[in-house]
Amino acid sequence: MIDIPLNSRYAIYAIFALLLTASATRLWLQYRHPGKDYTELRQRIQSWWWMIGILLVMLLASVTIAIAFFGFMSFLALKEFFSIVPTRQADRRVLFWAYVAIPLQYYWIATDWYGMFIVFIPVYVFLLLPMRAVLIGETQGFIQALGTAHWAVMLCVFCLSHVAYLMALPVQNAAAGYIGPVLYLLFITQFNDVCQYIWGKLLGRHKIIPKVSPKKTWEGFIGGFLTVTLVSGFVAPWLTSLSRSEGFIAGAFLAVAGFIGDVVISSVKRDLRIKDSGTLIPGHGGILDRIDSLIYTAPLFFHYLRYLHY
Repeated sequence: MIDIPLNSRYAIYAIFALLLTASATRLWLQYRHPGKDYTELRQRIQSWWWMIGILLVMLLASVTIAIAFFGFMSFLALKEFFSIVPTRQADRRVLFWAYVAIPLQYYWIATDWYGMFIVFIPVYVFLLLPMRAVLIGETQGFIQALGTAHWAVMLCVFCLSHVAYLMALPVQNAAAGYIGPVLYLLFITQFNDVCQYIWGKLLGRHKIIPKVSPKKTWEGFIGGFLTVTLVSGFVAPWLTSLSRSEGFIAGAFLAVAGFIGDVVISSVKRDLRIKDSGTLIPGHGGILDRIDSLIYTAPLFFHYLRYLHY
């Protein structure tokens, strides 16, 4: 285990304080309304304790272990995606190579080979999968099958792998260490989901895209956007190499990107007529239900940070 840099340590304390507050609030609500069922809320909070605990152990163990952990998350996400989206029997030999792309993609991160990292999936895997599909000789449903495979690998492996690459970047904020940018990205992304939900509950009146996500409102989106933008500007200099003004900009596009990621995966589930992408995480659903916003925020934040400071 590493010695936790000061600012990252304070961030971890703050995260656990939020978890304690959530747990205490749930107990208070249960006390005030004993007849109401808070099972789902209890499951969600308990799952947050487990998820954050496991994440912090992996992050603090070493860079290599943390990168391997996110590689495993990509595997779970890709497996879940292929489990809910219909695939052909013949596609199994194609999907095998989609899974092979995971350790290779994260190997490029571990060796800090940015050039290969950035082109491996969009170019080489993109070309390999249809080539392998052609050799099978099954043309019925060919376009749909390859479109599904390509999109799944891009979302679950390429996009998510940008979180891991944040730890391979040279440390520029010694008080935050290599885990600072990761904590910042994960916190802001999840905080955005919470803020949009709370503002929507408090003020929500006008729906944005009712056919996709009936509970999403303009009031929730705008309230979350403003809150996240403000908080991001103050948190960014503590956990990243971004200045306060750069942090405000980061918060603004992360709020928008997180919303888009959420509704994109919601569209997938509505198309498939399912409520959740899985049952792995009690109270939350599946892996995709939990990382839907992160799929969009991770690559945008990574390239924004890298462009400005590396």
